[in-house]
Amino acid sequence: MIPIYITGSGVVSAIGVGKEATLAALQAEETGIRKLKYLDSCHEELPVGEVQLSNHEMNQLMGVADDIRHTRTALMGRLALREALKEARLERNDLKAIPFISATTVGGMDRREAYYAEEANCDLVHAEISTHHCGTSTEMIAEPFGEFASMATLSTACSSATNALITGANMLRCGMADIVVVGGSESLSKFHLNGFNALMILDHEQCRPFDRNRAGLNLGEGAAYLVLETEASVKRRGVKPQFVLSGYGNACDAFHQTASSPDGEGAYLAMQEALQLAGLKPEDIQYINAHGTGTPNNDESEGHAIQRVFGEHLPPVSSTKSFTGHTTSASGSIEAVFCLLALQHQFLLPNLNWHEPIEGGIIPVMEQKPQGEIRHILSNAFGFGGNDSSIILSKL
Repeated sequence: MIPIYITGSGVVSAIGVGKEATLAALQAEETGIRKLKYLDSCHEELPVGEVQLSNHEMNQLMGVADDIRHTRTALMGRLALREALKEARLERNDLKAIPFISATTVGGMDRREAYYAEEANCDLVHAEISTHHCGTSTEMIAEPFGEFASMATLSTACSSATNALITGANMLRCGMADIVVVGGSESLSKFHLNGFNALMILDHEQCRPFDRNRAGLNLGEGAAYLVLETEASVKRRGVKPQFVLSGYGNACDAFHQTASSPDGEGAYLAMQEALQLAGLKPEDIQYINAHGTGTPNNDESEGHAIQRVFGEHLPPVSSTKSFTGHTTSASGSIEAVFCLLALQHQFLLPNLNWHEPIEGGIIPVMEQKPQGEIRHILSNAFGFGGNDSSIILSKL
């Protein structure tokens, strides 16, 4: 496999805007899960991982005027994309040769909800709400930066952003591009919160991934993007790559519309494929960033799959959703950036709120100090319908 270099990344989540603030929160073990502040919902009993900025404040950070068209998904995406492009030293003119692949499922639902009662009677409102679908979110995120060579939007539920990374990597491998920008953005909405609440999988306290008494997930929001490049592009531009996307895999066990299979077959196959593509063995992985939603079903299923793959070579495992909540379609790219920070600064990402082990299950890592050098991290993102993806991020 040709090397897929990572030359830039940017992130926004409940624990901070930008990688500097994110790193500080991760190392201080400060969760971003709090009471509702920005989403107008009657469900104040449900803690969430909200980005701690209003839409107005995000527009100010971007240096643009408020615009009714700007969805929260687009605004968060712009902040994360700006950081990634700057770090990769990509200018407006460069983008004309670069594909942009962004993931979302909720899209502009937060703005559409505001017009729900009016949309049947007002042509003007219809014109405005036509901008709320997922593809337009991608266009809005890209808008301030210039014209990309192409844009695509992926939506495979909670594996969406990871699948954006995989799609971009495959484009590089196939010679379709030398550089791609990939990731995802997802905002909270009533549709989002009420839908998961109807499934009865939301915890009324801070989530407890892999804990025996876990009661569900907390929803979150955020965005993250990564710049992927071929070796030829890195040499031509004279940029210094930071990390390598060394392996990836996607599988679908199609066990159930929402539930994971009891034996984690899709997750098992995705992790196995990622290891094989990277040319690595289970004992080569120093840390696993688990999907780890905190639901009874996922944590048991994923735990079985991890144990099937790694056996006696089980490395430290944790879920960072105890920091941010489950950012659904954006989670794969957000957690990929967390893993890059762990590789760069050589620390483990602790599993907050864990107290008691699941019988025969995973015991997550609770401290930051690794036993040795961290060279390879595996990160999981699993979606509804059993669309399961895994990536391996490595030091150079």
